[in-house]
Amino acid sequence: MTHIEEQGPSPRLRDLFVAGRTPATVLLGAGIGLEAVEFYVTTSLMPSMVRDIGGLELLAWTTSLFVAAIVLGSIFVVVRPRNVSLNQTYVAGALLFGAGCAVIGLAPNMIVVLVGRAVQGFGAGLMVTMAYSFIRFVYPPGLQNAASALYTTLWGVAVFLGPSIGGMFAAGSLWRWAFLVLIPLAVLMAAAAPRFLPRGDDDRMPERLPLPQIGLVLSAILAISFAGTAESDTGRAILVSAGVVLGAAFLTVERYSGTRLLPRQSTWLGHVLARTYLVMFLMIVGLNSDIYIPYFLQTLHGVSPLVAGYVVALVALGWTAAGLGTASLTGRRALVSVATGTSVGFASIMTLAFAIARVDPESGMVVVAVVSALLFGMGAGVGFCWAHLVSLVLTRADTPEADKASASINLVQSLAAAFGAAAAGVIANGSGLVEPGGIEGALTASFRLYALMSLPAALAFAVALLLLRRT
Repeated sequence: MTHIEEQGPSPRLRDLFVAGRTPATVLLGAGIGLEAVEFYVTTSLMPSMVRDIGGLELLAWTTSLFVAAIVLGSIFVVVRPRNVSLNQTYVAGALLFGAGCAVIGLAPNMIVVLVGRAVQGFGAGLMVTMAYSFIRFVYPPGLQNAASALYTTLWGVAVFLGPSIGGMFAAGSLWRWAFLVLIPLAVLMAAAAPRFLPRGDDDRMPERLPLPQIGLVLSAILAISFAGTAESDTGRAILVSAGVVLGAAFLTVERYSGTRLLPRQSTWLGHVLARTYLVMFLMIVGLNSDIYIPYFLQTLHGVSPLVAGYVVALVALGWTAAGLGTASLTGRRALVSVATGTSVGFASIMTLAFAIARVDPESGMVVVAVVSALLFGMGAGVGFCWAHLVSLVLTRADTPEADKASASINLVQSLAAAFGAAAAGVIANGSGLVEPGGIEGALTASFRLYALMSLPAALAFAVALLLLRRT
């Protein structure tokens, strides 16, 4: 049994911006912020892009390739050549992100857009992973939770900024400028990194490239991503099952292989690292059930598309608010925050099944208020947990495996997001969302979706209690 000692004075977010840390904090935050804003900008611009250059049948691939490339970028941090430092990796990520923006901005058709999205995603994967990798080089242990919380808030900001920025460039071919204007910023970040970020010298143990694990995890993500776009229930079930089998094969190979992609003992549930990763995975899976909220609000309760869109944004706002509010917690209080977050997430998702599965267009604002509170609770549940889970991963991994630990955070989050979205699609479509469809289908699908998607959050709560008792 291990023990976490209570630390001294609680760290504050403003301590991240004291002399000597401000440039690094801004650069690392910009890497995450740029990727987050661009993700939502692209989502809002896709209809305009399809109208301009065609390629509607390839629309789903713009997300699938982007997610797979982000994961590949995270993996590269672990397996990069030994003479490549962390700040050099950040430079490469910024330049690749800018190059991807250039390809998309000049693309004559959707095939070229997909190439740009893959390049962009790989660069984003490098930059996002760098934010976590540099935490141990830039900040003392007491500030690492605060840094993680700051990075989390940037996603909340992106949810509001992304669609707004996308709307500015939605007319005609103006969508190209939403990507082209990011190129100078990416170049500036690449130029500033060698000066303001530490080298992050390589302290990994020499080992071979874990090719089987890389192949399995990428195959799992692609299978799960395909499942979200499959037209038949059978096809969705087969692809989700394939993703689960491939994921299980990855964990099995990882457990017994001499060359690993994740830190040691991260696949043994008796170890704190494994339990921490599992809570991360399960919370993000449950959170991705929010993708159907706009449809249910509009179909069952007569809510306008604009209002429904901003209601969903409350998930990110809840994540941000809870992350900022609990960033200073340390020791046992941090673990209590994790347990609290998982219970709040479970309660919010389960209650949502009863709140939204009813037809009441005349009192839409009452439903909006209730659903808004529950969505805020879903996001807050993750916000209570995330910074402390990140801190556990970074502090419990051995120094030679610190790069693996930091890269695995983004890897687990991306895999969970892909699996959660696919699982939500299988449940909703299998519960009548399309056939019989309409109000009848939406009623059944909404209840079953949130009742079933609350189960991962319930399991996360059980695992969090183990963390609280045994850590």
